[in-house]
Formats: sequence, C-alpha cells, structure tokens
Amino acid sequence: MSREAHVRFWERVRVKFPRATRLPLYRQSQILARAGVDLHRAVLASWVGKAAFHLRPIVDRLAEHLKASDKLFMDETTAPVLDPGRGKTKTGYLWALARDDRAWGGDDPPGVVYFYASGRAGENAETFLTGFDGILQIDGYPGYNRLTKPSRKGGDPIRVAHCWAHARRKLKEVFDRDGSEVAAEGLRRIAEFYKIEADIRGISPGQRLSARQTRSAPLVAAFGEWLQAQRCKISAKSRLGEKLAYIHNHGDGLQIFLTDGRVEIDSNRVENLIRPIALNRKNSLFAGHDEGGAAWGRIASLIETCKINNVEPFAYLKATLTAIATGHPQTRIDDLLPWNFKPSS
Repeated sequence: MSREAHVRFWERVRVKFPRATRLPLYRQSQILARAGVDLHRAVLASWVGKAAFHLRPIVDRLAEHLKASDKLFMDETTAPVLDPGRGKTKTGYLWALARDDRAWGGDDPPGVVYFYASGRAGENAETFLTGFDGILQIDGYPGYNRLTKPSRKGGDPIRVAHCWAHARRKLKEVFDRDGSEVAAEGLRRIAEFYKIEADIRGISPGQRLSARQTRSAPLVAAFGEWLQAQRCKISAKSRLGEKLAYIHNHGDGLQIFLTDGRVEIDSNRVENLIRPIALNRKNSLFAGHDEGGAAWGRIASLIETCKINNVEPFAYLKATLTAIATGHPQTRIDDLLPWNFKPSS
C-alpha cells in the first residue's frame, strides 16, 4: 500500500471509528493486517519520522512565536525511549512550552511545543527557552532555578510565577492521609483565592489586577501570616512541616499573580496539555530512539495546538504535508501554522 492509499484508508477509519487514529503504530499495523493489508509498524514508523522531519520548520517557527510572548507556561513529563543495544527503555522527557491567554482575552492564539530531551536537567529548559525573557509560570521543580540567575544562558534572568494548585496539592496529600485540621484550614484559605479567580475570569488584565489587589492580596497576606504561625508550631521534619516549608520556599513566586493581571493563579493550563502525552505514553509504551522522541514531540506540538485552536488535526496535517510536498515557499511558513489553517470547502 502506498502512503497515499494509507492516508485514504485512515480517512475512512477516522470517520467510522473516531478514536482509532489515536492508536500506537503496532496496533494500527494489526488492524491493517486484519483488513488484508500487510504493513509492518517499522514502515509506519518510517513514514511518521519522515513527516516529522518535513514538519520540523513549522514547529520551530511555532516555538519562535511562543518565545516572543511576554508570558508562558512550562512543564515536563516522562517519555520512555528504547535504548538501542541494551534492549531496555530509558527515561526521556518531553518539555511542554505553552501560551494560553484566553482567560484574559489576549490577542495571541494559544499554542504548545513539546521539546524532547534525554534527561530532566534544568539546562534543558535553559536551552529550550533561549530568546525568551518574559514571565514563566511553572511548578516547584528546582531545575528551573537556574533560569532566574544572572548567569542564565540565552537571555536575561526570567521572572517565575509559581503554582497555587501545587501548593494546594501538598496540603491535600496531608489532609487525605491524616485528616489534619491545619491542612484543612490551609485548603479553606486557598479556596478563597480560587473563588475570586472564578469571579474575574474573562475580564481584562487591568481589571483582574485591580480585583486581585483589592480582594486577593489581603487574603494572601493573611495566609502568609498563618503559614508562619503554623511552621513555628509544627516540626519541620514532619510530613506536614515539609509541605508547609515547600509553600514558604515558593512564596515569592506564588505572589506574582498579584502584580500582573496576565498571570494565572496556577499552571493548570500546561498540565492539561501534558495529559495527552501521558495517554499516548500509556498506549504506545515507548519511542524507538531519541529521534523518535523528538518526532513524537513535533507531531504532538501541531496536533495539540490544532486542538486548542479548534482546528481538526487530521485535516490540518494532511493539507500541510500536501503543501510542503508541492513546494510551499519558506517565506510564507507562517501560513502553515495551525491557527492560520483554513479548511477547504
């Protein structure tokens, strides 16, 4: 079967079985075999790799657009990769760099790029963020600390905003385990912040900032005083003491949302964009090699950016690869970004 015939086959499958095209290649190969088509998964993998190679300039351009923003999200997740010669898998990582300004009506379209790296060292984030000098919303992973230092490579020190959802999660772990009244009180206080955020969602950054300074700032200040009082009473070596110390140590980053109406209270936007990677990881088990991990990231970047811009991914990829094959000019590469896609009638 030619690649063109394979595309036509999966167009029919996609219409009849919408979830089928999410299957890993070895299962696609099995489905094709049951239909009388002998296509080894290595052939399918080769086609995916070639597609990812030709799509790379678009993903690179997408990354350039994102890094020109004033504020981004970042998170990372594991990406198991086969380690050639050992017959085992190693743990690679896909780092998600995302923009989503819809909560305050930003003009820039949302997007995400997944960068592959063979490890989780903070120097990978430093490399991926070369050229970005805005605010970065992240969790509390210490690997990001190097981004805030004057010695940061690739740009000026980055201002980081930390995530209240992670702070809340620390207390929830203790409450679920021990029923701690201190943890319960912390959760109640954080819930007040989120009630205000629900009220101001969708309004302009200036209005959000004004509401936060008036309503949220006093509550955050009171939370800080309460936090210090509890830390004086509770052993730093206890489970609860460790969780309270985590929140204290990230206090500056947790208050950035009070100073800029464009900043969110948490990094849930990028966490939601990590979930499809985790689902695919569960279905596919592993990538065949490091370049396979990079290809995984490139194609996922375009698919997920399509989805958050309400663009049908299959139609986009088919049209884009066709445009590349027919000589789409490099000078008009922005026309091929997912948010610029206009399906034919």
